[in-house]
Amino acid sequence: MSKSLYDTLGLTSGASADDIKKAYRKLARQYHPDVNKDPAAEEKFKEINAAYEILSDQQKRTQYDQYGDSMFGGQNFHDFARRQGGGGADLDEILRQMFGGGGMGGFGGFGGGGGFGMPDLDIETTITVPFIVAVKGGKHSVSLQGESFDIKIPAGIQNGEKMRVQGKGKSYQGRRGDLMIKVTIAPSMDYTREGDDLTKTIDISLKTALFGDKIPVQTLDKEVTLTIPSGTKQGQKFRLKGMGALNRKSKEAGYLYIQINILIPKIDDLDADLVALMRAKLP
Repeated sequence: MSKSLYDTLGLTSGASADDIKKAYRKLARQYHPDVNKDPAAEEKFKEINAAYEILSDQQKRTQYDQYGDSMFGGQNFHDFARRQGGGGADLDEILRQMFGGGGMGGFGGFGGGGGFGMPDLDIETTITVPFIVAVKGGKHSVSLQGESFDIKIPAGIQNGEKMRVQGKGKSYQGRRGDLMIKVTIAPSMDYTREGDDLTKTIDISLKTALFGDKIPVQTLDKEVTLTIPSGTKQGQKFRLKGMGALNRKSKEAGYLYIQINILIPKIDDLDADLVALMRAKLP
């Protein structure tokens, strides 16, 4: 059985995961367009990336090891890549044809009885979820193909992440594909986000900044009391542990940074004697 993906990386089908990674790194450096100015280098570079994308994924590699180049409709990988990319490999299209079904002899639904010629039943869409739902999790309504349904947004989802909703794709001969959702997060009026950490800016009076005070601050979950020390500076940040966005891997929330904005009073609103004293005494 021909297996030209391995040939693309200069390997045999018995190569280890480490062998695949080393071969990819070596070839990627050799054929990167920024390094190799040969007109054919860019096409070769794309093919190398496509081959690595498949062979470095254990599930895709297992399927390829089983079916070999029959997954390219009987062509070798180089010819298949040229046809798909119009002279250059289009990785997304290659993966769709191989593992999403449809097209030039690709499979649809490995392990579920799929076969040659099975159309790609998956569909893609993009949704925008409110900032608070992305951080805390919750339900979000989706309307697609005349159907409305709720999906569960996991707490801490990142902007640009993709979700799979089973059974909400296209229908064909009693089967139904999945819905692939790309999530974008609406901006917040109160918070900015960097990874698992959130930042919220609050206003304090000049008096509080100079002499200190305890002030209430509303976080995502509750109101807390924040101690502002005397001599607090403009833009100073205070860190609250475990009050940021949830990290789904560690199951721990990030930090909430409270950034200070000091409100400077208008001179006309101050007592005249105080103004005179300030003029005389302030450094």
